[in-house]
Amino acid sequence: QVQLVESGGGLVQAGGSLRLPCAASERTFRSAIMGWFRQAPGEERVFVAGITLASGATRYADSVKGRFAISRGNAEGTVSLQMNSLKPEDTAIYYCAATPAPTSQIPMATILYNSWGQGTQVTVSS
Repeated sequence: QVQLVESGGGLVQAGGSLRLPCAASERTFRSAIMGWFRQAPGEERVFVAGITLASGATRYADSVKGRFAISRGNAEGTVSLQMNSLKPEDTAIYYCAATPAPTSQIPMATILYNSWGQGTQVTVSS
């Protein structure tokens, strides 16, 4: 149950890019997998991208594959989500999440993540 802090949200035109960093707020970081979820107004929170910290293996939602890239940061316990070719339908609050369980597949269900950030708003205009 680590504390996570994410930032980097904002307003961007369609076709533009944003980068969202996320960091664990404690020195002893025990999470094995970190990921990003998003929630649009009136919609459920859904998986966007995830990464296994030890190996760098990644998983993406079909809606963002080829446009978004999740990567490990230079500092321990940090990740970032690079979002390119943004579309208006990407507009949502984006949440960083983490879990200590190194499952065979990066999980997509929100219930399998036990640490969450406060969320950062991403708005894409047309």
